[in-house]
Amino acid sequence: MKRYIWIAVLFAMACTKLKDTSYNKIIDSQFDPTTEDLASLVGAAYVNWRYVMNDWNGLFRAQEVSGDEVVIPARPNGWVDGGVYLRIHEHTWTADDDIVVQTWGRAYAGITNCNRVIYQLESGIIPISDSTAKHATLAELHVLRASYYYVLCDFYGNVPLVTEFNVPSGYLPTQNTRKEVYDFIVNEINTYLPLLSAKNDGTTYGKFNQWAAHALLAKMYLNAEVYTGVPAWAACIKQCDTLIDSHVGFALEAAQKNVFITENENSPEIIFALPFDETYVTNWNAFDIHMETLQPANQATYNLKSTPWGGICAIPQFIKTYDVDDDRLRDNWIKGQQYSAGGEVLNCTMGAYSGQPLNYINAVPGIDASEEIHGYRLGKFEIKQKAQVQLSNDWPLFRYADVLMMKAESLLRTGNTADAATLVTTVRQRSFSTNPSKATVTGADLLKGSEYDYGLRNHLDSSFQGGSDVVYGRFLDELGWEFSQEGRRRQDMIRFGVFTKKSWFSHSPNGDYRSLYPIPRTELNKNANLKQNAGY
Repeated sequence: MKRYIWIAVLFAMACTKLKDTSYNKIIDSQFDPTTEDLASLVGAAYVNWRYVMNDWNGLFRAQEVSGDEVVIPARPNGWVDGGVYLRIHEHTWTADDDIVVQTWGRAYAGITNCNRVIYQLESGIIPISDSTAKHATLAELHVLRASYYYVLCDFYGNVPLVTEFNVPSGYLPTQNTRKEVYDFIVNEINTYLPLLSAKNDGTTYGKFNQWAAHALLAKMYLNAEVYTGVPAWAACIKQCDTLIDSHVGFALEAAQKNVFITENENSPEIIFALPFDETYVTNWNAFDIHMETLQPANQATYNLKSTPWGGICAIPQFIKTYDVDDDRLRDNWIKGQQYSAGGEVLNCTMGAYSGQPLNYINAVPGIDASEEIHGYRLGKFEIKQKAQVQLSNDWPLFRYADVLMMKAESLLRTGNTADAATLVTTVRQRSFSTNPSKATVTGADLLKGSEYDYGLRNHLDSSFQGGSDVVYGRFLDELGWEFSQEGRRRQDMIRFGVFTKKSWFSHSPNGDYRSLYPIPRTELNKNANLKQNAGY
C-alpha cells in the first residue's frame, strides 16, 4: 500500500462524480456538499490534472507526438485512427482534431471544479470555522486553478479567464490575450503562495504547497519570452534558488530511473506529482503508456493482465543523439530482442515479421508504415510485473532536476555559461556510471549547436538540415536526454526556435503559427466571443 494512497483515493472518489465540462456547462444543482466532503471536493479540483496529462489524446501526446522525440506510426494492428497522429506529427492538425479538443475541455473542467469549491467556501455553502484553514485551502485552489491556466496559456494562448462559478444562465466569457493570461497566472501564484503550506511531506504530497508553486512560477518565467515577448530569466533564477535553498529535502536521485519506479512517492526529487494507483485510479486510459508502446508479445515480458496494443515509439534521429555511455539511453528506452519473464525469446505476432524474433531496432520506415520491430519503445516509467492496464507510478510534473536545468538555461541565456555548465554537469553525473568523465560539460559545450541530425528521414523522402545552427542547441539536447517522455518536448522546442523551423522524420515545417494550437471549433461554435488563433 502506498504511503500517500489517500491522495489517489480522494482523486478516485472525486472522479466518480465528474464529467469533462467546459466553462459554459456549469450546473450548480449537481453538487450538494457538506463539511465532511471538503477533502474529496478539493480532490475533485485536482483530478482533472490526471485527465489533462494522461487520458487518451491528452497533453502528453500533444506535447510529445508533435515534437522530434516520439511518433505514433501506422502499425500492422492499426494506429491510424483517421490520421490524427499523422497530422499531429506533420503539424497539419485542425481545430477539429481530438488531440486539439481534449486538452481544452479537460483543463477548463479543472478550472470549473476550482471555481466551484472556491465559491462554496467563500459563500459558506461549505462552512469552515477555522479561518486559517479556510484561507489556506482557498489559496491552494487559486494556485491549482492557475496551473490549469498554465496549460491553456501554453497550448492556446488567447483563452477566456473564467474565475466565477455562480454565473448567469447562458454565460459566455470574453477572450483574453496570451499576455493577460500570463499576467493573471503569475499574479495568482505570487498572491496566494505565502498562504500555502511550507511542508514537504505526506500531508502535502500531490498538492500545491509553497514549493510546487515556486516550481510553477519558475516554469512561467522560463517561458515568459514565448508567452509575452519579454524574457524573465532573472525571475526564473530567483524562483529556482528558492527551491535549491529550501532545505526541505529536495535532492537528485542517485539514478534517474529511481524517479520513475512504481512506488516512487518517496522520491526526494519529486516536487509535485500526479498520484496514480491501479487499485484506486481505474478509469480507462488513466496511465497506460505501457499498453500504448509495447507489442502484444510483451505481455509475457511483464506478465501483464491485458495484451498491449503497440503504437508509440522513439524517432530514430532522436535516439542517435545519445552518447552510447549515457545510462538514460538504456534506462528510458526498451530496445533489442524481447524475452518473456522466464527468458524465452519472443516473436512478432502480426505483420510482415510474424513468427520472427521481436527485436526492437532503431529504425522506422515512415509514419504511414511500420512493423512490430520498428522503433525503440517508451520505458522511462517502470513497468512492474503483473501490471494492470493502468500503471501505479506517480507522474512527476515538477522535479528537482528540472529546477536545476531551468536555472542553468536562464544562466546560459544571460551569459553565465560557466555556472550553467556546473548545474548541467550535476544533473548528468548520475547518468554515466561506466564512464564518469563524460558527465562533465563546459560552458563552451553549451554554446554549441544540437547533435540532432534534422531533416526528413523516411522511406519516401530525405533531406539534411542538421542541428549545428540551433542556438544553444546542445542545451536543448540535454533537455531531451533528461526529460524525454515527460510531456514537455513541444514546449522546449518552441523556446529554442526549433518547433516550427526544422524537419524531422516525416515532418516538414508548416508555419510559425503552429506554435499555438487552434481553439477547438466546438468552442468557437458555442461562444461567439472567441476568435480563432491566427493562421487557422
